[in-house]
Amino acid sequence: MGDMRTAVRAGTIAVTAAAALAVTGAAPAGAGTGPAYSATTSVGVHNAYETAKYPYFADALDSGASLLELDVWTNGIGGRSFRVSHANPLRNDNNCEGAASPAELRTKARNQPLAGCLADIRAWHDAHPGHRPVLLKVEMKDGFNANSGRGPAEFDALLTERLGDALYRPADLAAGHATLDEAVRAKGWPTRPELAGKFVVELIPGTVEEKNPADRLWTDREYAGHLRELAAAGRLGTAGAFPAVHGAAAGDPRTRYTDAAIRPWFVLFDGDATAYTRGGIDTAWYRARNYLVVMTDAHKIAPAIDVTRPTEAQARERVALLAKAGASFTTADWYPLPQVLSTVLPRG
Repeated sequence: MGDMRTAVRAGTIAVTAAAALAVTGAAPAGAGTGPAYSATTSVGVHNAYETAKYPYFADALDSGASLLELDVWTNGIGGRSFRVSHANPLRNDNNCEGAASPAELRTKARNQPLAGCLADIRAWHDAHPGHRPVLLKVEMKDGFNANSGRGPAEFDALLTERLGDALYRPADLAAGHATLDEAVRAKGWPTRPELAGKFVVELIPGTVEEKNPADRLWTDREYAGHLRELAAAGRLGTAGAFPAVHGAAAGDPRTRYTDAAIRPWFVLFDGDATAYTRGGIDTAWYRARNYLVVMTDAHKIAPAIDVTRPTEAQARERVALLAKAGASFTTADWYPLPQVLSTVLPRG
């Protein structure tokens, strides 16, 4: 491990320079030249909606991070909206304000429901045409609640209403193929220039949902089944998100799903960085198939570094290490380091 860290440290400057040419260089309008979305490693912020990190969600979008996370609650006790909060299941507690236009960003009351966060994202998008592609990671804290009007269909409708053409959809990836798996293995993801100005939405099961013994249909299975049903009905174009297999595991983690028909609807995987890097998991398997891999808690890999304020050199070294390990995105709470958050490196 020490030799790997030394090599990474020595090569970080060269790799970053190469990435700047290959990844962040300007491309002509409409050009598809550049690395595929699945061929790069970029950086995300855990729970970017928290006011302790960013006064407004627009600030999180301005940070340069390629992944921003939202926590969403759906239980009926707190009302009929999708709520955004870390620990309060009944009320919104966040930096979203529901801006109706770019001029309203950073001017309105915060603590808005998911609709307000998405409105901010759209307003920011309108002010920054051609912006970097951003993965919006949504943790459904207590899962979907379809019986009370907060299920996958309602979630899709909200994404469509608020983000519109700024959303990169499963149907966009699957075009011409029967499933998402077939599509990415045949043609891969679009290039980063082709995804400029787009948001990709990732869905993972929530911590409360995963610990609830009464919940037998977690977000991952529910939404993958939803995609399968929409595709069978010729309505995949209404779907707005990509379900992720949550939790690193050796082999093909999709074999955990007893319903084999939903497995081809997973092309995104999400788990702890330490689990992916400590041995036993072949991350080249994901790269070879053009799957996206989110590696969380990057700071915990030995030797651990500060969760919030490592040195810039430490954070850059950690990103480079995880790029070599095959991460598509690596996340931590490095909001004080925008110069690191905007890093994009070649994957692997």
